[in-house]
This record gives sequence, structure tokens and C-alpha cells, in this order.
Amino acid sequence: MVIPIAFMDLTVTTYQNVCFRLYGISLVKRSKYVVMDRHELAYLNGIEKFNCLYRGYGNGVIFYTREIIARTEQYWCPIKHARRVVGTHRRYANFDACGDAEGDQTKRLEFRESLKDTD
Repeated sequence: MVIPIAFMDLTVTTYQNVCFRLYGISLVKRSKYVVMDRHELAYLNGIEKFNCLYRGYGNGVIFYTREIIARTEQYWCPIKHARRVVGTHRRYANFDACGDAEGDQTKRLEFRESLKDTD
């Protein structure tokens, strides 16, 4: 899985560096999500260190990707699904209810504007 994860890392990083700059969305700081430090623990054996390194990278890239996609969703479609969704991102709770056409139009610009100062 290292190759697909590394490919995802490269493509989402490229995507946000191009598209987020065009739309005025603040960039996601990769270093906040991809943290690989547990492999430095002296009490782990070689296999455990490798697995901690690999899992830190893999999970970090997934979390980093999720935040990039969440910001993209907030910019383009900040509307909740009609059905219950399991495992939503932290931004989802603030989205407009499905079917609220008036609310969607009035809040869409606010949602987009808030992405300029996201940390």
C-alpha cells in the first residue's frame, strides 16, 4: 500500500496547491497530519518501528486528504445528505440541511469566505 498512499499524497498535495490557490482556500498544512515519530521509541523492535513509521505515514496521509476533501466540499457543496452519514468530517455539522434552498444560497458565500482563514 505504500505506492498507492504515496500517489494519493502527491496528487492531493498537487490538487490543493493548484485549486486552493485559485479559489482562495487556505492550504492544509501537511505537517499537522503526517506525523512520523513513534518509530524513534527505543523499546520497539525493528518490525514494530517499521510498522509505526508506515502507519504514521498512511494514517497521516488519509487524515490530510480528508481535510483537503472536507474543505473542497465546504467550498462547493456545504449541504448535508438527506440520509444519515456515518463518519462525517468535523466541518459537516455546520453544513446546511438538505433541501434548504434559501439557506444554501445565503450561507454559501459565508462558508467560502471562512475557508480563507482556516488553520
